[in-house]
Amino acid sequence: MLDCIEIEPKSDATASVIWLHGLGADGNDFVPIVDELGLGADHGARFVFPNAPVRPVTINNGMSMRAWYDIAGVSIADKQDVDGIHASAAEIEALIARENGRGVPTERIVLAGFSQGGAIALHAGLRHTESLAGIMALSCYLPLHESLDSEAAPGNAATSIFMAHGSEDPMVPVSLGRSSRDMLQQAGYAVDWHEYPMQHQVCMPQIQDIGGWLATRLNN
Repeated sequence: MLDCIEIEPKSDATASVIWLHGLGADGNDFVPIVDELGLGADHGARFVFPNAPVRPVTINNGMSMRAWYDIAGVSIADKQDVDGIHASAAEIEALIARENGRGVPTERIVLAGFSQGGAIALHAGLRHTESLAGIMALSCYLPLHESLDSEAAPGNAATSIFMAHGSEDPMVPVSLGRSSRDMLQQAGYAVDWHEYPMQHQVCMPQIQDIGGWLATRLNN
């Protein structure tokens, strides 16, 4: 089981948000955003911020850092690390199962992530057998899209997907995010797309949009 940073609600948790960080960051990365989401004091959501395993990353000269999978080159969607993506998806499955064991049903769990974390959220979420409350994918792309048609779970065919990207992103080109959005929409998924004048980051208007989307998903 991955080690995680957790923020408990003021009352018993009735929902969970599992939020995955980006390459080279850790579970602390998005902790400060929770208080900025405007969810209110009684939102009832446990926020779970797992730490990715430490592994060598080829594009960073083989340096070891927290990463959900390896990146082989500048074209991040090429030569994808199939084994690494599958291994991280299995770790997320274990986290979902733990939330189930703590009394939170899958339909009350949002799977979220930024950059690499967003890619894993999309990959794992669309293949999870039980319906999730939502999938949030920030500044990322759809990995291993060739296998989605055969591996997608019917339980998440209608799950709301919040995607957001910076129009000036130098790390994950917005064109890659848009093409992932288009593939998902063509496959019939409900994608709520947002684009902001920013680079590989988050901004306050985006945080406000995330808060509004999360409030809707958690109040269902």
